[in-house]
Parts: sequence; structure tokens; C-alpha cells
Amino acid sequence: MDLKYVGKDIPRVDAYEKVTGTTKYMSDLSFDGMLWGKVLRSIHPHALIKSIDTSKAKALPGVEAVVTWEDVPGLNGFGIAIQDQPVLCKDKVRYAGDAVAAVAAVSKEIAEEAALLIEVEYEVLPVVDDPIRAIEPDSPKVHESGNILLHTEIRKGDIDKGFDEADLIIENTYYASRQEHAFLETEDGIALIEEDGTLTVYAGSHYPHRDQLQLSRCLNMPVEKIRVVSSPVGGAFGGKDELTIQPIMALLALKTGKPVKMVMPREESIISYWKRHPMIMIYRTGVKRDGTLVANDVKVYADTGAYASLGGPILNLALESSCGLYRIPHVHIDGYSVYTNNGISGAFRGFGVPQVTFAMESQMDIIAEKLGLDPIEFRRKNILKKGEVAPIGHHITTDVESEAVLDAMEGSRLWRERERYRGTDKNRPWIKRGVGLALSWQGMGLGVGLPDFGDAVIEMDPDGGFIVRVGCVEIGQGAMTVYAQVAAEALRFPIERIRVVIGDTRNAPDAGPTTASRAAYVGGKAIFLAAEEMNEKIKGYASGMLSVSPDEIEIDDGSAYVKTAKDKRVSYEEISSYAIERGGLPVAEGHFDLPTADKAIEGAFGLPHHIYSCCGQIAAVEVNTLTGQARVTDGAVVVDAGTVINQGGLEGQSEGGFVMGTGYALTEDLIIENGVVKTPNFSTYIIPTSKDMPSSIETIPVTNYESTGPFGAKGIGEIGMVPTAPAVTNAIYDAADIRVFKIPATGERIYELLKQKKGENK
Repeated sequence: MDLKYVGKDIPRVDAYEKVTGTTKYMSDLSFDGMLWGKVLRSIHPHALIKSIDTSKAKALPGVEAVVTWEDVPGLNGFGIAIQDQPVLCKDKVRYAGDAVAAVAAVSKEIAEEAALLIEVEYEVLPVVDDPIRAIEPDSPKVHESGNILLHTEIRKGDIDKGFDEADLIIENTYYASRQEHAFLETEDGIALIEEDGTLTVYAGSHYPHRDQLQLSRCLNMPVEKIRVVSSPVGGAFGGKDELTIQPIMALLALKTGKPVKMVMPREESIISYWKRHPMIMIYRTGVKRDGTLVANDVKVYADTGAYASLGGPILNLALESSCGLYRIPHVHIDGYSVYTNNGISGAFRGFGVPQVTFAMESQMDIIAEKLGLDPIEFRRKNILKKGEVAPIGHHITTDVESEAVLDAMEGSRLWRERERYRGTDKNRPWIKRGVGLALSWQGMGLGVGLPDFGDAVIEMDPDGGFIVRVGCVEIGQGAMTVYAQVAAEALRFPIERIRVVIGDTRNAPDAGPTTASRAAYVGGKAIFLAAEEMNEKIKGYASGMLSVSPDEIEIDDGSAYVKTAKDKRVSYEEISSYAIERGGLPVAEGHFDLPTADKAIEGAFGLPHHIYSCCGQIAAVEVNTLTGQARVTDGAVVVDAGTVINQGGLEGQSEGGFVMGTGYALTEDLIIENGVVKTPNFSTYIIPTSKDMPSSIETIPVTNYESTGPFGAKGIGEIGMVPTAPAVTNAIYDAADIRVFKIPATGERIYELLKQKKGENK
């Protein structure tokens, strides 16, 4: 297919504004008469609220409103799956950071002072902080319904028979800690009342139309009287999927009649909002002597914290990927999502899959070594192919380029030259070097049984250009550029004359959430379909202007012409004038329903997925045996991307995902002890910096036309960080002969493992 824009390294359409600082993020906005909001949060992880006294705060000069649960006019609860998180707590707090009251004042300083004047009497309750202990009958209850949010169990084959057939059984327990999203822009925004009475909320989010619906419930307002603007977003990675400060800002704006702005300080952001689920994963894997996998018994405990958030769907997606993309006839998977008082866990890039991939890919390397098999060949022997039965019991009916990904990994520079990156550094004998790899897959979209669609609208401008409207959000991933490329290609029209409008409930149609690696795939396909309709309308106008039938018209590069007489043509500027004279400019709509599996997995909502992406990664590491510190020196990412829409965008996602994955593997540990966050800022919660970057990250796309996607594209936003942690920990084993069972593999943990190994060898 000869494409002009798709597959090309088109510069980002928002690049100039962002690099020059003219892009207005939510924290950059201000309005006349604006007030500042501040939330009073619980200092206790678990307590009953006996009384709330706001009198001193209300009496402070400069304070214009104080709100508590009594001021919530509608449902005092929100949540995508279960509305169990209060806007403002009424009778109980469930984590240290729960919102209890809020104030609006003429300055940020007065708002902060007023919040401290609110007096709350608590009756402290026992803290529930162990997810395994939490499910025992005598554990204190976080919610009256109990501490088990979701229990999912999946069986395939006969697990006992599988282990009877095994020549080798490997059993280990793995631990994955919390990860903070660490976006540049914290939770912030402004809520205001327009002249017509509309409530407008400016706040970064993954899904403005869903925010609009949830705000409608909380505020007891008609949906059509609420506008949500959620783009641009200064980073999210899943961290702005749920409501955060939006309903509180809205309450204060409605109470005062004035714009109310809130900007979360970093420490408050870290304490208050959700993290990647910590998980405890118990694996027992059986394999024959020739390397054939025969059984896998998996138990997962996911700590979802104080409220449901997306803990249920995250658990199920984790279980779907818990056995990797391997052919295993006998499987038993048992998972619990558990309430505790450990903050909140929720959506994060990879959505539960990085945790189980760390466990399964560690098992795969352990088995390969025990059997004396090459790690790639061992995986190739067991890899799933189209038409085969997945571990959770469904048939793979779409292409998963697993074999091609393994081939590309094997052919990558880092793997071919791996001996250069292994062994002891001759000049620094305390430095041990190694190379590791890992493989993963992930379902794209929301899964079976869940509404998953996208709408787009294309309008012709009076000057003959186009406005493309789609509800997905620009969270830094380059969606606007992809949408412009798809529209330009499908319309056969210059990209510089296409304007993309996204992330605004008033000005763009609902296209679903910018999550689940679906934005380019679903939004792009909706644009493609709208463009097809627009092309037909343009041909209709041109046929009237040129006195021929629409079938005789061709379009290209901003003009329409007669196929048999190319000199007979009209420009789009002329077509727009012609259309205006006849009642209005053409508008076209595209609607796309993401295809889903035809059969659900019983007892596991959202499963299975229909379309999957596959990713393999290789990491080279250095381990300092004196300090325990590990460093990733080189990386390779092989990703099953379908058609690549934008090469630079693919590389950006690949490199960003790999670096985020190295942080998850080595340094990022959001520590909560007895319900209290111990690492509330970036001096104690350590993210990778420019000095921690590998010297190179090679991105290798495996391209295969995905027939349902726009120009054959798949989504790749999440998968790029999923296999990083096990690739790194497998490399640590290759370097220092120590097996990591708990991530992050901090310097302290590696040092202790080295000490243990030294003691064992005495």
C-alpha cells in the first residue's frame, strides 16, 4: 500500500507549542475572581468519624466556602466499576489521605490555613495492611461487605494430571511492590459556572465523557449541564483514569458561584491517589524433560487498598496473562483482589500484567536453566500460535506475532552480541555483567462483555480544510499526531490543513477511555470511517459542480477531478463555498465497535480479549557487588505493532516504556507501613533520571497488517513496559548468580542476596 502520511515519521502536531511552553495545561489556567481550593485529608488509615467542626475555618477572613459530605447533593460516591469511594467521607475513613472536607478561599495560603482549622474527632480502628491476612474471617473489615473485592478462579484441563506428567516442578513466590505514576503534572484543574449555568470542569483525565457522567451522579445535575475538558494532560499512565479532585472542585464552585482552582502538591498527590497494585504471586509450574510445559498453578493476591477503583478488572487482566503466551494444557489460576487500608491501588500502564509477567518470565528462565535449554528456544517450543487454546481456555483467533517477535529478539544486536555484555569487568572486578530477556502479551481494549466503541466527527472548514473531533485524550502519547496522520491519509488531504480537537465533552464525541492501548486503534478507526463518508460527500458536491456522476470523481491532495479528464477539477475551497451556498458545510461521522471475543470466560468478566499485542525485551545490566546497585546499560524492545503509524511515536513509547520498566524493576518502591506512606516525595521514592538511562535502546517493530485497525495498526502504549522487569531481573541472575523474587531489586535487596549467596558458598 502506497501511503503518504501513515508510517512516516511526521513531527508531532503539538510539538512547537509544548517545547516553547505555550501549551496551556490545567495548572496554567486562571480566571477572574478565581478562588483556591484545599482538601482536608485523614491522617488515620482506618477510623470512624465522630464529628466534623468547620466553624473556625468558616470564620477565617478570606474563606468563602467550606464543604463536607452534607454538601454533596447527589451520590456521595464514585468509581468506574463500583461507586464506593466517597467524594467527602461521612462516617469512616479507610486510608491516610481520604478526603474529609474542603475549603475555598481567596488565596492558596488562606485555603491551606483554613483546612487546618477544621476539627475532626476520630475513633481509630485497627489497620488492615496484609492482603492475605485480610481475607481471613476474623480480620477487621475495611468495608461492611468484607475485604474481598473479587475472587476469580479459572481452570483448564486437570491440574493434578498435569503435575503427574511433569518431570520437573518449580515452585516460587514472587512479590511486586507499588509503583507511583510520577507524571509531571499532578492532579489539578479549575471548576467554574458559565453564564448559561453550565458547570465546566478543566481537569486532566483519561475519559472526559465518563467524568461527566460520574459528576452528574455526584452533583445531581443533568449531564448536558456539565462540560469536562481533559486535554492536554501532563502525563497520566493510568493515574487519572478515575475522578480525583473534580467533584470537590465542582462542589466548591457551585457553592461560591466562582471559579475554584486546585493544584495538588507532589506529596499530597502521592499520598492521596492510586498506585500500581502490589501483588503476591505463588507459582507452581510443571514441565517435561524435553521442555514441554504441562501444568501451571497460579495464586495471586492483589492489594487494591481502601476502595475498589479498577481492582476487579485489573485482577482479571492479570490472570489472563498470568501464564504468559504459552501452550499449557493443565492450568489452575486463583486470584483475589483484596481491600486493605494501604492507600488505593488502581489503573497503571500494563493494568496488572507487569506483575504476573515478572513471575511467569522468571519461572521460564529458571526452568530453562534447570533443563539446560536456551531461553529463546525454550519459549519458542511452548509459544502460542493463532488457532490454539490459550491458558485460560479460549481459542486465539487473531494474529499474535509471537514467533516473529522471538525471531526478531534472536536477531537483535544485543542478543547476537550478548557475550560482549556478560562476565566480569576486567578493569572493575567488582562489577558483574549479564544479559536477560522476557516475553509478554496483552489484550487490547476493554474485553468481552464491556461496551468498547469510538466515535469521530469530521467537518469541512470554510477554507476547505478539516476539523477532526474525537473524544480520546492527549496524555503525552502523541494521539493528536496519529489522528492527524490517519485523517490526512484517509481524506487524501494535506496534513498541515487538518486540525484535531480532542478531550472535550462539548466539542468532541465520546470515543471511550484513553486506556487499554486503544486510543490509536479505536479513535483512529473511527476517524478512518468518518473520512470515508466525507470523501463520498465531497464527491457528491464535486459531481454537481463538474456535471458528472459521483462515480466519475477522484479526489487527491485537496481537490476533486474527473478521472478521465484531470484538468476538470475543483479545489476544496471551491467545494466549501458551493456547499455553504446550498445549506452548509459537509459533516461526516464514524462509529467503530471494537471487535470482541464471541465467548466469555465463565466467572471472569471482561475476559477474554480478542486482539493481543506481543512484546519481547532484552536487557544488559551491571551489578556492583560491593554496593548491590544494578544498572541497565543497554536494551532492546521488539514489539508487535501491526502497521506503524508514526515511527518516532513508536520509538518514544518503546523507550519510555522500557525506562519506566527499569524503574519498576530496580528503584521505584512506594512504601506503606501500618497504613502510612513512608516515601511521599521524589527524594525517597526514586525514579530513573537521565543518568540512569541505558546507552542505547533498540526498537524493532514486527509489522503485520491488523485488518480491523486503521491502516492495519494495533495499540502499543502499554506493552512496552510489561516485560522489562523480568528481563532486568533475569539479567541480574545472569550477571551475579542471584535470583530476584521481589521487585524492585534495590541495591539493599541485591546486597542482601549477595550476602546470602556468599554465606551459602562458605
